[in-house]
Amino acid sequence: MRPDILNPLFAEVEVLKGIGPGLAKPLKRLRLDRVVDILFHLPVSWIERKRVELLDEADVGRIISVVLTPVDYRQSGGRGPFRVHAADKGGNCVTLTYFNNPGWAKKQLPLDEPKLVSGRLDRYGQELQIVHPDFVLPIAEAASLPVLEPVYALSEGLTNNRMRELAGQALARVPELAEWIELSVLSRQGWQPWSASLHKAHRDPQADGARERLAYDEVFANQLALMLVRASSRRRKGVPLKGDGRLRDALKLPYAPTGAQAHAIAEIEGDMQQEVPMLRLLQGDVGSGKTLVALKALLIAVEAGAQGAMLAPTEILARQHFDTLTRQLAGLPINVAILTGREKGRARESTLMGLADGSIDILVGTHAIFQEAVAYKRLGLAVVDEQHRFGVAQRMMLAAKAERPPHLLVMTATPIPRTLTLAQYGEMDVSRLDEMPPGRQPIETRVLSCDRLEEVADALGRHIERGGQAYWVCPLVEESEASDQAAAEERARTLQQRFGGKVGLIHGRMKGPEKDAVMDAFSRGEIAVLVATTVIEVGVDVPNATLMIIEGADRFGLAQLHQLRGRVGRGDQHSVCLLLRGNTLSETARARLALMRETNDGFRIAEEDLRLRGGGEILGTKQSGEAQFRLASPEQIGELIQIATDDARLLVDRDGGLTGPRGQAARTLLYLMERDAAVGLLRSG
Repeated sequence: MRPDILNPLFAEVEVLKGIGPGLAKPLKRLRLDRVVDILFHLPVSWIERKRVELLDEADVGRIISVVLTPVDYRQSGGRGPFRVHAADKGGNCVTLTYFNNPGWAKKQLPLDEPKLVSGRLDRYGQELQIVHPDFVLPIAEAASLPVLEPVYALSEGLTNNRMRELAGQALARVPELAEWIELSVLSRQGWQPWSASLHKAHRDPQADGARERLAYDEVFANQLALMLVRASSRRRKGVPLKGDGRLRDALKLPYAPTGAQAHAIAEIEGDMQQEVPMLRLLQGDVGSGKTLVALKALLIAVEAGAQGAMLAPTEILARQHFDTLTRQLAGLPINVAILTGREKGRARESTLMGLADGSIDILVGTHAIFQEAVAYKRLGLAVVDEQHRFGVAQRMMLAAKAERPPHLLVMTATPIPRTLTLAQYGEMDVSRLDEMPPGRQPIETRVLSCDRLEEVADALGRHIERGGQAYWVCPLVEESEASDQAAAEERARTLQQRFGGKVGLIHGRMKGPEKDAVMDAFSRGEIAVLVATTVIEVGVDVPNATLMIIEGADRFGLAQLHQLRGRVGRGDQHSVCLLLRGNTLSETARARLALMRETNDGFRIAEEDLRLRGGGEILGTKQSGEAQFRLASPEQIGELIQIATDDARLLVDRDGGLTGPRGQAARTLLYLMERDAAVGLLRSG
């Protein structure tokens, strides 16, 4: 349970004064639902309000604070602006301009009454003016106006002043917490306590040390949680699985495994023979042959008399894995089954019985494979594909499916930069596939302006006439499946007018059987062009498809572009990827497209992706309860992660884990940073 001392921070944001339904909406859009969210919503920049006694031309363009006395009102005709003429103590004049509500301006600025006015000083013709001053205060309250004012990320309906007030109220609820950082680290870095650092980060632009301390707390909590997960699984005894090789030897492969594949398989085989359950991450580039490594691991489990489960993030990918495994294992005495949310009635019952009585050797499926009703006779290995869609919590649910925890192999779709690997999978051993299977050709990538759409359609026509197949991926319109679907439907319509029934369409809102029918028709070559949203981003495998057209490529991230490109180049033919860009490109988009044209190396692309867009997006996507970094930037993660990992290890190995005094403080930190799944693990493990 969360420590009581943190309850004021996890209260709903409505406990703060002045938050009604109107203000709650913009806060919700910023995901500021609780007091702690406001505390961790740190300023993005600062405004300096220069205190001056006299108006000066040299300050035009700056934000100033000056005592002014209103001397005259002027209302322009009709609905024109309302102007207040005012003078400083030296008689220099400025016009304060309001474009609405003259009554309010008069009330704030009565004639002949000096007020402290703060706002941006501009020039309008020959006059100095301040449009809509930010502050108008009585002289007695002048001292309350800060010279340096924090600027927060806002949403429509929320002003910076309001946000600053809310941050002040949230800070007033911050308790003094016992220190969780090892004292030698604290003094070496010169950091203040947590509470003082949080106050400073909201109030002082020179608070780099305070921000670094808060970032460290988050990275430390993350590494400690991962270490506790690892310690927990190492304490629980698994089942050693030693295969005799009979099934692997009978497997007929189209090519010999690469050196990298053979090395990864050997590491996995070594892990699975231990009593300590395997926790291994398999990193490989698009098309590097991760599925073959997973297949060999599953066969080791079956040879040793256990069952294997393979978990995919989408139904399309689950069905594709099922088809691939069924094809590759044809003729071997192995029973492979599939279970997704779609299997109902008798078929589902039959699969559940087969799992419980042990007659099913390998199960492929989506999240459905670890629902309550699914019981295995002897689950020995779980393979999780596309790990970024599954959090630590899901890994634990899967582990609970067997009397003794199964071995776990996790695969990522694209390589992850090294610092992020440590931050996201710090509890795992890592195998890397950095070689391509023989016969794989690099994909030729070209960047074209969207103005050349007609030429692209002509080239597509020639490609189809030669018997080729192609993907046409439509751009992300906005964060909405409905609008992405509309864009894809419109593109499919225009292509169908030209190519008729050779064009198919697939998007995220289609029902499972409809998607299957389209994918099957494309796999069999009945459809020549598959128009799609990003649902085909992962794992779709049609070797005859050698042309990928990505419309609005400048709107996609690098990892996504690399994933989409990886849908072609899967056979022995030359493949081409056309990236269609808009006419106005940001610097980041330009750099992304240039890199895509330059390289097919996913490990290099991953590092550049981190540099260009930051780890917030790579790690911070709030998918399936995955760890989110709100306080630590990618640069800070890179700089602090080793210190944090060493400190977490010290706490676990030397300082008694979460039981000693520092451990109790660290336990509070895990709840504060919402990495508390690890605390539950300690109790259950």
